[in-house]
Amino acid sequence: MKYPWIDEYLLKKPGVTKDLQPEWNWIRYHIGGKMFVAVCLDDANAPVYITLKLDPAEGEFWRGQTADIIPGYYMNKLHWNSIKADGNVPDDIVQTLLDKSYAAVLGGLSKKKQKEILG
Repeated sequence: MKYPWIDEYLLKKPGVTKDLQPEWNWIRYHIGGKMFVAVCLDDANAPVYITLKLDPAEGEFWRGQTADIIPGYYMNKLHWNSIKADGNVPDDIVQTLLDKSYAAVLGGLSKKKQKEILG
């Protein structure tokens, strides 16, 4: 994968947990029990897509910028977007999109839950 730093980057964020969904072979990252990023693996456990949640207009904008960002792989195409793991999306843009996905899902949690996570 072109973005080997993603795991460390995401796990540094407050309240983030990680698991493996074996039926799908996805590494999932959660905040408050809700998924905000998934790294979709192939049969050889190599990353294929990094799937994340974005505001629909923003997702549409980024999909229009590069062929390496597509509608969410096996997800709701309106809210989820996938970055090709071997694509040419610059690291700073991937970081920005990961941050936006985290913020979107965190913002959807109750104020009480947000306070628990952020301290």
